[in-house]
Amino acid sequence: MSYLALAGCFLAVPVAVAAYATWRRRLDGRWWAATGLTIAALLVLTVVFDNVMIAADLFRYDEELLTGWRVGLAPVEDLVWPVAAGLLLPSVAALLEGSPARASVRAPIRPQARPADREERP
Repeated sequence: MSYLALAGCFLAVPVAVAAYATWRRRLDGRWWAATGLTIAALLVLTVVFDNVMIAADLFRYDEELLTGWRVGLAPVEDLVWPVAAGLLLPSVAALLEGSPARASVRAPIRPQARPADREERP
């Protein structure tokens, strides 16, 4: 099995969970924008650190199992993992939130009305 096929199988679960969370919790554009920014940050970090680790010869890939496309020294197959993590974790968090309507926007916390705290003086 190639690295791309393995990555595709692994990505199927986060995509399915994200689709279910979007349907169940009615996730809006703000949620998707935040998730997209998270994935973009994870991709940048993955590219930087994968290139450093490959350049330091910390690990190697079987070239026969790669597509041949690279970002620097890192194969594109390595970019599936941060996409999967950046999609799965916010989706699971959205599903675990309490209110089904507008799960990405929380209501502001308002102080509860309390009786007067001070004592009356004569």
